[in-house]
Amino acid sequence: MTRAQQTISIALLVSSLYLSLYLELIPLPALVQTAIVPVLPFWALVSFGAWVLFRLGWGMLTFRDTPDAYKELMEEIKLAQADLRAKGVNVD
Repeated sequence: MTRAQQTISIALLVSSLYLSLYLELIPLPALVQTAIVPVLPFWALVSFGAWVLFRLGWGMLTFRDTPDAYKELMEEIKLAQADLRAKGVNVD
C-alpha cells in the first residue's frame, strides 16, 4: 500500500466516524452531541496547525545541528546577495 493510499484510507475512516457521530448513529449524551461533536473538525484543524507550527519551530531551533545543510544554505544566501547587489539592489 502506497503512502497516498494509506493517507486516503485513514482520512475516509476518520470522516466516516465523524459523520456517524454527527448524524447520531452512535449514541452519545445530549451535551456531547450538541456542544462537542459540531466543533470537532475545527478543533482538529487548529490542533493540526499547532502541531505543524511546533514541527516548523523545532526544525528551526535544531537547524544548526545539520552543519552541511547550514553551510550550503549560507553559501546560497551569499550567492543570492551578490546577484542582487550586481543588479543594484541594496540587501544590507
